[in-house]
Amino acid sequence: MLGEDGRSDFDGLHSRQYDDEVHFYAFDLLVADGDDIRPLPLSIRKANLARRLARSVDGIHLAPFEVGEIGPDLFRHACLMGLEGIVSKHQDRAYRSGRSPHWVKVTNPKHPAIHRVKDALS
Repeated sequence: MLGEDGRSDFDGLHSRQYDDEVHFYAFDLLVADGDDIRPLPLSIRKANLARRLARSVDGIHLAPFEVGEIGPDLFRHACLMGLEGIVSKHQDRAYRSGRSPHWVKVTNPKHPAIHRVKDALS
């Protein structure tokens, strides 16, 4: 769900008060035409996803992504914008479920989502 400022609003999403305003942002494609494409590199899976979403599908959007070694700068800007954080992935890696050294999630310590997690664990 997007807030009035155009940023993701996880508190609004969790409240379930705005379900009719929720949009789906696709980050990856794991199956195409019934074929398991998880073994393909992320770059190819994202290209497949972009091709499929090139036709406007109501409520489904291709999640933006950046390529290159820009993690620290991107994370700093995500924090300045008040976002939850970023996920960095190797573009040449296959998809693997579970934790992976090829996917790194870095969270903004000042984002409200961090407090929800801490509250849930205490």
